[in-house]
Formats: sequence, structure tokens, C-alpha cells
Amino acid sequence: MEPQAKRRKEMDDYDDTWEVLPVLSDEQSQDPELLSAYAAPILERRETSRLVKELSLIHPLPNLQHIKRVRPCKHKNSPHPLEVVVCLVSDVQCTDPKKVTLSDLLHTQSFNSNGLGDPFVVQIPANPPLTRPQFEKASKHWPTSFHEDKQVTFALKGQLFTADQKNKMQEYMCVAVKAAKSGRELGMDAVGTVIVDPKTEQIVAVAHDCKRGSHPLHHAVMVCIDLVACGQDGGAYNYEKYPACRFSSSSNVCDGKETGLPYICTGYDLYVTREPCVMCAMALVHSRISRVFYGASTADGAFGSRFKIHCQKDLNHRFEVFKGVMVKACEDLCKK
Repeated sequence: MEPQAKRRKEMDDYDDTWEVLPVLSDEQSQDPELLSAYAAPILERRETSRLVKELSLIHPLPNLQHIKRVRPCKHKNSPHPLEVVVCLVSDVQCTDPKKVTLSDLLHTQSFNSNGLGDPFVVQIPANPPLTRPQFEKASKHWPTSFHEDKQVTFALKGQLFTADQKNKMQEYMCVAVKAAKSGRELGMDAVGTVIVDPKTEQIVAVAHDCKRGSHPLHHAVMVCIDLVACGQDGGAYNYEKYPACRFSSSSNVCDGKETGLPYICTGYDLYVTREPCVMCAMALVHSRISRVFYGASTADGAFGSRFKIHCQKDLNHRFEVFKGVMVKACEDLCKK
């Protein structure tokens, strides 16, 4: 592998203002789904506890435990201080929601509606927010509880990794960019990959696209995984005619007898200049990669652009994906 000092020198030629951002699941990244509900003003604050208790018996709102039943009135000059969710619009048979009355909603004469005003329609979040952006959007409609994952919050702000960690990322991606350029000189697509052992900070394998040379399925990621296997006394192909495609020996033996690690890329990180396709994404699943970092997005990409393979719940391995590492340099590769 290349001396570390040489790799650091090459880093100076690239823009370092990029941010590394997580590729989250649709559940984490989409706008909150909203439900129509009836709410009513609480005219007398002292009646709040009783009203909430009785409404909860008549309309318990199952699966909406994240909703706070009562909120302060949004309008400062309002004559009533609080508002309460009565029920969902879907729970009531009514042709015109704007003309509904409390008696239409409660279906009982035993309910004491003293202190409760005329109902009106509001939008409430259908599901508990999973990220702070979702929480902030949901709260604009109706107050909701939120159990924050600080790591996700920091990641969405581009603050999950330290400056030193970003320097290492740039160092690894620079190697991938150089490999991509080497492949392009041989008539291949300009895509480069690097697989790293984050515990030792050592590069395990480097590869570029070879599908126009050795095999149509030899995308850069596929080649890099096979090179890791070569370093574990395995591998299916020989890449001697591609000097930029190389590997280092590893103690992570494929059968796991020495380390207990049964898969090729267990515990390893992948750096790739361009978002992988579905085939490469599934190869990373089966090889048990730990994390994926990519630079440029692609229209058919499997890690956020078209699909989110790493977020599929029925797969037996999950891993984190981050985008944006040296994005400009990686996008420039796609243009040439």
C-alpha cells in the first residue's frame, strides 16, 4: 500500500469543505404523516384533568400515545388557554366535519361538557417522530413526545465525526479517487473503492472498475470485495494486469477459525467514489460490511438515490451509509 505521507500530500489538492451526512431510512427522513382530528377549546383550566380523563375513556386514541392530548392555545389573544384532542375525524360518521357538534363526537349524555367549547378540525402526527427535523415539523401541527437519538441529530447536522476523523476519510477517499483515475486511463468507468479496517486504520484493499476488461460484473465494489478475500487466502479472480487494484494480507480469515469473524468484510468500512448499484449493495450486505461512505450520488444508486438497500428490514445484516465525502472530486470523476 502507498506510504501514508504520500497520501496526505495528495490530499492538499482537494476541496475539504464537504460534509458527511447519513443516508437514513424513509421512516426517518420523510415528512410526518398527518391525521385529521377533532379538537375543542378548554374554556376553564380547572376542568382540564377531568375532561382529559373522561375523553380518554370515550376516545382512548390507540396507537397515538405519542400525541399530547392537551396543548396551549396558539393564539395569544384567545379567550381560552388550552385545547384538547377529542377524537379522530375517521372515528365519527359525519358528512360535514365543519358542522359537527360535541354531542356528535361523544355519543353519550352522561359526559359533562362543562368547560369544553365547540369542536374544530386539526392535523396531528400519525407516528412518533424519529429525528429532530421530523419532531420540529410535527410540533408545528400538534405537540408530540420525542425520544431523541443524539447520534442521528449530530449526523444530520454534519457533526457526527471529528475533524481528525474527516481527515482520515479524506485520506481514504483520495486513494479511491486515484484508483478511479487509474481505471479511467485503462478505458474503465472512473469509479474507485477502498476497504479499510477502522480499528487499525489500515487499508485492506483498493480497486477500480474492471467490467470492460476482465468481467462484466466486475464493478469497483465487487472487485474490492474479491481483493479482500484474496488477502484472506481466498478470492475468485486475478487482477495482476490492473496494478492499481491491490490488497494487503489480513488475519481476518474467511472461515473465522482465527478471529471468529465468519464473513469477508466484517468490521470493515468501504469508501467508494460513486454510489453503488443494487448488485454491489447486496454484495456488501452478504460480505457484512460495517459502514459505507460514498462521494457522488447516482440516479440508480442503491444507497439513497433510488433504493435504500441498507434500510430493508427483511435483510439479515444492516449497516450505516454516509454520503458526501469529497463530493466535488467524486462528481468531477463522473463528468470526465
